[in-house]
Amino acid sequence: MLNGRHRAAWYAGFAVYAAGVALFSGPGLDHWWGAWAAGGYAVAAVVTVAAAGRAWSGRVAVAASLAGALAAPALWLMTREPVTPDVAVVARSGVLLLHHGTPYLPVASLSAGGWLAYNPYLPVMALFGLPGALGLPGKTWPWLIAGTFLLLYATFLVTLAPRAGGRRRDVRQSALGQAAFWLSCPIMAFPLTMGITDPPVIALICLALALLARHFAGSPGSARGRDLTMAGLVLGVACAMKYTAWPALAIIAVLVAARYGARSAVRFTGIVLAAAAALVAALAPAALRHPASILQNTVAYPLGLTSAKSPAASPLPGHLLTTLGSGGHLAALALLTAAGLATAASLVIAPPATPAAAARRIAIGLSALFLLSPATRFGYFIYPIALFWWAALADRQVSGSGQRATVDLPLPDVVAADERSPAGVLR
Repeated sequence: MLNGRHRAAWYAGFAVYAAGVALFSGPGLDHWWGAWAAGGYAVAAVVTVAAAGRAWSGRVAVAASLAGALAAPALWLMTREPVTPDVAVVARSGVLLLHHGTPYLPVASLSAGGWLAYNPYLPVMALFGLPGALGLPGKTWPWLIAGTFLLLYATFLVTLAPRAGGRRRDVRQSALGQAAFWLSCPIMAFPLTMGITDPPVIALICLALALLARHFAGSPGSARGRDLTMAGLVLGVACAMKYTAWPALAIIAVLVAARYGARSAVRFTGIVLAAAAALVAALAPAALRHPASILQNTVAYPLGLTSAKSPAASPLPGHLLTTLGSGGHLAALALLTAAGLATAASLVIAPPATPAAAARRIAIGLSALFLLSPATRFGYFIYPIALFWWAALADRQVSGSGQRATVDLPLPDVVAADERSPAGVLR
């Protein structure tokens, strides 16, 4: 079990990272997040060390990191104009969805509007822009943050489900602490502060994997079938929000096929696709009448095939190749295709056997995608980091037994429980 010094080391590492962002991120808004977050993480580290052994130290530390790394900078950005590009796109998509039944501008309006006219997200992502379109305050920030937190809490409730002899109260407390800690970490707090839409998609993928893990563990009765169906529905929501969830569908389908056969995999894939299609048809019916607009926004634009180019231009191999001209752009697309084929071949040769193994395979596949994509940025690597992190927790849960598997976590234990509870108590 991790002690106060280990938890303090996590927060100190986060503080160093945030300070680096503040010092080296350039003239954009990122350095303001780094300044706020470095202070919050530093306070969390000091509290963890100074109040070691106190029941309240974990809660105060995570509250300090949440305040410095998420709440304060997000509130500050909410009051600024213009808003960050991601917030502007999602907020506009909510307005368009409310008034026109589609989150996309017509094709004729795209070329004249520059890169901000494009919406690379799938229709369900516009849900985060609807509250603002209805006049509620905060634009997209409160809804992205709240949605991500609730999905993370659900993920850990399932991942840390009590085994024989385990206490549900301990699991709820642990799940709440883990969700709060993840939300305060740079992999979630940084993009959420900037209004970036990846955290809820990541949380949905992890929740689907957690439901599959519980299903594979053999929960009794009809719950097993419900978990598999629920995993498909959850993944369907993610697939209707952003294309980055689609590699997870392919890899999880192979996992289901390896475990239960091709028929079960086809059924699972059908559930995912039906859920995604039903959501799109219900929320954005007008978008289906203009498939060219969908393709221009969500396919051509991210691949760099439109006149307006994405500002996502981190110096990764795919982007560097595109700077060499049309030949380099074709080479990047060819390498991207080759990486996809290599991933598919690996699934045939050695399919993943557990949800944790599938999470790692998804992380590897997405890493190749982000490295070789023409429009790419370092921030996308929060996907593989989070998936590897969840896989480590899931492996620890499976390898343990009884209550120890429930409460002996490989991450900082940020919630303390009643010391009169059994030996596996959280501290």
